[in-house]
Amino acid sequence: MAFRLKSDMWLAGPWLCPHGARALGTRVVRAPKAAVLPFEAIPQCPGNKWLRVLQMWKEQNHDDLHLEMHQTFQELGPIFRYDVGSTRTVAVMLPEDAEQLYKADSLYPRRMHLEPWLAYREHRGQTPGVFLLNGPEWRYNRLRLNSVVLTPQAVRKFLPMVDIVAKDFSEALKKKVLQSAQGSLTLDIQPSVLSYTTEASSFALFGEKLGLLGPKPSSDLLNFTHALDTMLKSTTQLMFLPRRLSRWMSSQVWKEHFEAWDNISEYAEHFIQKKYEELARGCPPYYSGIVADLLLQGDLSLGAIRGNTLDLIAGSVDTTAFPLMMTLFELARNPTTQQALRQESLAAEPSISGDPQRATMELPLLRAAIKETLRLYPVGLFLERILSSHLVLQNYQVPAGTLVRFYLYPMGRNPEVFQSPEHYDPQRWLDSRQAFQHLAFGFGIRQCLGRRLAEVEVLLLLHHAPPRLLPQGHRFLATLQPRRSSDQTVQAKPRRVRVFQVVQQGQGTAQRTLVTHPGCVNSPSSPTFSRNCSVLDSVTIC
Repeated sequence: MAFRLKSDMWLAGPWLCPHGARALGTRVVRAPKAAVLPFEAIPQCPGNKWLRVLQMWKEQNHDDLHLEMHQTFQELGPIFRYDVGSTRTVAVMLPEDAEQLYKADSLYPRRMHLEPWLAYREHRGQTPGVFLLNGPEWRYNRLRLNSVVLTPQAVRKFLPMVDIVAKDFSEALKKKVLQSAQGSLTLDIQPSVLSYTTEASSFALFGEKLGLLGPKPSSDLLNFTHALDTMLKSTTQLMFLPRRLSRWMSSQVWKEHFEAWDNISEYAEHFIQKKYEELARGCPPYYSGIVADLLLQGDLSLGAIRGNTLDLIAGSVDTTAFPLMMTLFELARNPTTQQALRQESLAAEPSISGDPQRATMELPLLRAAIKETLRLYPVGLFLERILSSHLVLQNYQVPAGTLVRFYLYPMGRNPEVFQSPEHYDPQRWLDSRQAFQHLAFGFGIRQCLGRRLAEVEVLLLLHHAPPRLLPQGHRFLATLQPRRSSDQTVQAKPRRVRVFQVVQQGQGTAQRTLVTHPGCVNSPSSPTFSRNCSVLDSVTIC
């Protein structure tokens, strides 16, 4: 399961580079290949490791961390030491290092615990799921979960459920457009997509629709989605500080975090208990979700099933919505690619409508587009391992017990790895297949448990929605406007580009409509924008 640092992602711009630093996207300097150097020779990120802890608490968010790491790689090379408090960390970003980490994986690959989530489980006496486990207990749980979530046989079971929700979402939007007196529709894209991913994930988990895509979701459902949002936001505020320190310095955030988890746990418990009672009355003759398969499997305790279900709920909603929104954004900026994907979907629709399983085989360009989105806008900030043995990375000796973090954003923007990395080009994934370049879901046995569910949710919505919503000759367009604060005045402090709006207009529009703030120094057609620009969180369909 990948965890995204924040619900907003920013595009990189030239303002990130201090005087004397290389521009974004330029090549890093590799260490010369000679005798293996000691750990102490690894370039050290400047700054006091204890002041970093204080800064993290003071800022209460980490919007820029992926950009700071990107800049540091440019300045120090493809490997450096980055210590925070008492945690000794090595940062890397080249595919060859990911391969080395994969080869060094033991039977029980270890990573850091997500402290806020683990603190809640311990405080409430709940069994942790695989996301919070290491060692033999992790492996026992993981092998049993793989068979019902990750294998091709599992995908064939839950894919038709996701397909139903993707069609429901597309038809609901189409209905709203037709009911509009103006023949157009403007809506906030982020909550709409979050509702889709929540509905699809819950249907796959519990075999039951929630009703989030209906005209009037219940107050309980709205409370649940709000709890998910609060839990994820509070996690980003707490995850980089030691638990004892953050409980003293951020007590209100901890209170909100625990209350949100209580709501999510109550929601999960309701459906698990309901499914348990249904199965106790007799096994249904049809597939009824991932949780039902776990209960029928009988290998995990009810507490372990509950803990793993919470992990899947928390990791399958927001992190799936993000690549959906970013793909729509990039398609708005790349009309040729948008049209090619539309033609592919239309050509494959007769086959997929008869058998939804064909979507995973007959949409190669769309699958490549999703990979390209995740290259530019990775959901997770980094992948990590706590080394079980000594390892050589970039010609430096790294001792056992060291935390190694592989940063995805710098790799995706590195021209040594991807030609013209600033260019959105799905075709690159069809023309060549290089190992350890598509790492958005991790690697090895600790790769994201919910990756197949996430992939089909994104794939099926992007297949169904555009052909149903866009008449022939229409396409998505992107509109940039200055980001405004809650009082509707333009913020004095410059902000980066927010990338969530997709605007859809009719055949009469000859060019993309790009409304920019006067402070935007870059061309609207450029892949980078200045931090004075921002994008509205809405979609117009007309």
